[in-house]
Amino acid sequence: MMRAYSIEQEHLVECELEPQTAASTLREVAWIDLQEPNDEERWLVESLYPESLPEAHEVEEIESSARYFIEGTDIHVHSLFLYQSEGRHQTCTVAFTLKKDRLLSIRDTELADFRLMRLRARRGWIETQSPLQVLTSLLDQKVDNLADQLEDLHRGLESVSTLVLEKRDSAEMEGSLDRLSRLEDSNGKMRLVLMDTQRSISFLLRHIREFPQEQESCRELLRDLDTLMSHANFMFEKINFLMDAALGFINIQQNQIIKTFSIAAVVFLPPTLVASIYGMNFEHMPELEWLLGYPWALGLMVLSGIAPYWYFKRKGWL
Repeated sequence: MMRAYSIEQEHLVECELEPQTAASTLREVAWIDLQEPNDEERWLVESLYPESLPEAHEVEEIESSARYFIEGTDIHVHSLFLYQSEGRHQTCTVAFTLKKDRLLSIRDTELADFRLMRLRARRGWIETQSPLQVLTSLLDQKVDNLADQLEDLHRGLESVSTLVLEKRDSAEMEGSLDRLSRLEDSNGKMRLVLMDTQRSISFLLRHIREFPQEQESCRELLRDLDTLMSHANFMFEKINFLMDAALGFINIQQNQIIKTFSIAAVVFLPPTLVASIYGMNFEHMPELEWLLGYPWALGLMVLSGIAPYWYFKRKGWL
């Protein structure tokens, strides 16, 4: 899918792309956004702007020199974005190519940040004067979205913290571990996106020195990212603490169960020994013909069971 946006009266406006006039329209727009483009759409953009679109394997490379680089007068930035799929957070790399009068972006999936930019553009809420400002506005939207998702993550972490540290319900503890593992996975992906965004903006900041207004916007974004990164690091530490605490409580509960079985085994061992002795079938046993032999054996079994229990209780082991 291909979308195009132009700048009219200092506002970002989405353009209609008709098959007959698509090529002429793409020569005039300020931003071309490609989402899972087919071969025809990719060929059309590459014919108008050669060597502007990276290949799929180039987008996913992780080394810094392959993600942020200058090619002629073009600035290339490959930046990670966060999205949700099947209830889990995922990351997607968006490749931006910033030309003097045009911004090109290519991605493999629908992203909330781009969808919100599209809705805001339709309502005339995005004020911009250049493709560079379109890019900084998109990055600003990305940072705002990351902040909202970190807040949601923190609220979820607080609810799990209450279950682990206050209720300590054994039935809920395993469920809490599952929730903590999901939170840790989401927090890890958010930290990765935050770090990648910091590098993207820092690289962009070094190459737009002739645009002081956009430079100040980038510096403000970096300050926000520093705050969000500190918050994400705090949640990372708290998630690990809660995981250790939950595992500790589970071990304590399991040890208590094992302790109970161990004490029961020790308490019932002497009565079992007495019953085994009097269960022998020897011919000459003094108590066999004794009138009080049966009550004597029962009493001895009860006494031998109570004695270790009383001893353990006195020692404070129970």
